[in-house]
Amino acid sequence: MRSLLQEIQSSLLHLLGLGIDALPGLLVAIVLLIITRFAANAVRQTAAATGKRMTHNQSLRSLLVQTSYVGTWVAGILFACVLVFPSLRLGDLIGLLGLSSVAFGFAFQDIFKNFLAGILLLLNNSFRLGDQIIVENFEGTIEDITIRSTQIRTYQGERVLIPNALVFTSPVQVLTAMPHRRTDLALGVDYNTDLPQAVQILLKTLNDVEGVLSSPAPEVDAVGFGDSSINLMVRYWTVPQKVQVRQTQTRVIFALKQACDRAGINLPYPIRTLYYYNQEKFNDRIPFSTSTNLAER
Repeated sequence: MRSLLQEIQSSLLHLLGLGIDALPGLLVAIVLLIITRFAANAVRQTAAATGKRMTHNQSLRSLLVQTSYVGTWVAGILFACVLVFPSLRLGDLIGLLGLSSVAFGFAFQDIFKNFLAGILLLLNNSFRLGDQIIVENFEGTIEDITIRSTQIRTYQGERVLIPNALVFTSPVQVLTAMPHRRTDLALGVDYNTDLPQAVQILLKTLNDVEGVLSSPAPEVDAVGFGDSSINLMVRYWTVPQKVQVRQTQTRVIFALKQACDRAGINLPYPIRTLYYYNQEKFNDRIPFSTSTNLAER
């Protein structure tokens, strides 16, 4: 029993000695990590300033800033590991990471996938910061594209973080990719309406609405016969931002309603006509004898 206690004591003393021996290196590693933090921030600011001078592409500037920041942290952590474990060379550490790449791949496959997808999104420049997009069930304005996720702000003021891998593999509808955007507005007029005159009135009204672009020019098409109206489709163009599209549509609806009221153009409610027949005069019942014969057959 005494020998076991002595062995345990010697082991603890050995571990304590190793801890004391490693303490200077550990303190230096902590200081190095603190320095790395400030260095990473300085590198990020320098990369941002350099990118602003080199290119006007915000995506490439963002990629330069993020990769330089992450690279500085990786280098600092590797040197700190070497200081804590002097017998471990930098080449040995890199080789260890290479041998365990399969394990790292399985453990961090989602992280690596989002990282690579973020780099490809920034390089492809399919959309820019400030663009309004629809991806999956989310719609909003792009605030930032990091190496992990794409951040959008919805129109309700909420922030949504979408993994880059999902953005990269899903259809993305970029609403602000073009300089103008079309809105289609359905409108029904009474069957007694003079259609050519109504179309001219609607077109003139559209041209006078604030926010409706003159090029491409607005259009009014007859698209079909409805149950209680002749269906028209009013098509006009605005700037692509959602708030401008929404506000212009409100002004267009107000203006078209007022123009139709002034011109006496009726915008009918859905109507259903019911016909009542004289059952004695229009008797469509099958006589009893006839129905009996049919049943026998």
